[in-house]
Amino acid sequence: MCHYPTGCSKWNPIEHRLFSFISLNWAGVPLRTFATMVRYIAGTVTAAGLRVNARLKRGGNETGERVSDEVMRRLHLRPHAVCPAWNYTLSPRT
Repeated sequence: MCHYPTGCSKWNPIEHRLFSFISLNWAGVPLRTFATMVRYIAGTVTAAGLRVNARLKRGGNETGERVSDEVMRRLHLRPHAVCPAWNYTLSPRT
């Protein structure tokens, strides 16, 4: 699993392929509300059969989910040499 810094999704080839179609779908549309954005993301389809599902998740923490220190300790994370805070291998629990 690799996390990329904010604004660097272009380095993730899966996201790059996905968001290029989303960008084509909402080109020229003013994205003034979250509902508009979700509607255009969810309406994205490709000739190869890609269908995108989208939902807006809002909560107390807009930047992401919080995981307790105890849960993090139980995970089998092995940091990578390059950007270890973002890049790591997550192994199954035994």
